[in-house]
Amino acid sequence: MVTTLKNTVDNIVTEYGVAALRGKSLRERARALIAIAHPDHRDRLRHDAHKAGLLH
Repeated sequence: MVTTLKNTVDNIVTEYGVAALRGKSLRERARALIAIAHPDHRDRLRHDAHKAGLLH
């Protein structure tokens, strides 16, 4: 397990792609991370991000 502050992470890699996070807003980060999440979870992640006010 690796723990780091969210502001120090530049890239996240999954089997579904790479999310380049450096310099992005919270909204842009949420969209980028959802895009590389497992497809079975993307709808729920979008729903939760919208509910949290990260997506409009």
